[in-house]
Amino acid sequence: MKRVVALLAGVVFGLGLLISGMTSPDKVVAFLDIAGDWDPSLAFVMGGAVVTAMPLFWVARQRAKPVIGDRHDDPPTQRIDAPLVIGSVVFGLGWGLAGICPGPALVDLILAPLQMAPFVLAMALGILVVARLRRAG
Repeated sequence: MKRVVALLAGVVFGLGLLISGMTSPDKVVAFLDIAGDWDPSLAFVMGGAVVTAMPLFWVARQRAKPVIGDRHDDPPTQRIDAPLVIGSVVFGLGWGLAGICPGPALVDLILAPLQMAPFVLAMALGILVVARLRRAG
């Protein structure tokens, strides 16, 4: 059941990214270009996501256990530390330079596999390197 729900959530998320235009690097770069020809439309997409998610997170927090699963998957820490800041900076730089982030990249991998394969492979390699570094110490 968890896999079916995860698949449905992924499909809905992917369709939302596609419909909103967040899979278009040009649209993302236009959103990030606040000093030039700024396109604020993605702010409304992100704002809509936050407004939708906030009450759902609140409702989920009121439950002792999730509807699907054994426990809530809380982050291991709530503090702002060097790995969080460095990861955020690297993510932001990558998003700004490429105009794409992990979720839309996976959607675009289906739509334009040859163009997105290098990005997705580099992303997967980065995930594997970080996982290995964390295991090492």
